[in-house]
Amino acid sequence: MLSLTKMNNITKSVLYGLVASAILFGIYLGTLSFVSGWQYTQNQFVTYWYFVVSLTLGFGIQIGLYQYIKSLVHHGKSMGKIVGVSGTTSTTAMISCCAHYLANLVPILGATGLVAFVTQYQTRIFWVGLLFNFGGILYISRQIIRFKKNS
Repeated sequence: MLSLTKMNNITKSVLYGLVASAILFGIYLGTLSFVSGWQYTQNQFVTYWYFVVSLTLGFGIQIGLYQYIKSLVHHGKSMGKIVGVSGTTSTTAMISCCAHYLANLVPILGATGLVAFVTQYQTRIFWVGLLFNFGGILYISRQIIRFKKNS
């Protein structure tokens, strides 16, 4: 049986992960809707739902694992950087869905080349985001295992 403290740590970690996933998904929906409208957002989600859901869940898992190990050692140390990089990559990958619609606004900002690049490599950017997610999950999981072995 799990002790009450361990259960609270696990519950808290799961809640952090769920909230992080919801926030990332909200950023995706908000950005896409703002740039391209709700109808387009729905179409993009239907087309790329498996990437969006995977990236969102992967990020939430990382946040949950990070919170769990942080509660174990009371310090996140360098793992916060791993979560940050992976989260940024996940967000970028999901937002790349709508980046080509920024082309209407971006000439003013002088970043048309960036939009063209993101549009051309959208699916590859999704895969990079998933790879970063997977790497972050593995890294934090290994740290938890190592910490528990040494305690």
